[in-house]
Amino acid sequence: MSVIVTDAGFGPDTNRHPFAAGPDIGPEAHALDLEGLENGADYAALLPGLQLIRITFAAFNDGRGFTLGADLRCLGYAGILRARGPLLADQYTMLRRTGFDQVEIPDDIAARQPESQWRFRADWRTLDHRARLVG
Repeated sequence: MSVIVTDAGFGPDTNRHPFAAGPDIGPEAHALDLEGLENGADYAALLPGLQLIRITFAAFNDGRGFTLGADLRCLGYAGILRARGPLLADQYTMLRRTGFDQVEIPDDIAARQPESQWRFRADWRTLDHRARLVG
């Protein structure tokens, strides 16, 4: 099982669409599964029809998923962007800044890093050091 993290805290997975994989998916696909090492431009034509893209991070210290998420947003993707993998609560702020809406974590990480740790970082706009420089 897994836990979905949003700014509101922990919650269930409400996605009801099966995840498709690969750039050759059909137009009926609404949810796409990607690995962090993939090139977002390969999926540009598919973006308007997708409601959810899930990017899998291989490890908490593998930052390629951040880049892919930001690239998909720059390509115009406006649906839900979800990070998946062994991510840490400390990374939530950067995930939100790079365009992610949700984080899917395994139950064991949710047990070690409770909801309060994730919600502490939910005010990610205020936690931005650049916000203190403006003024």
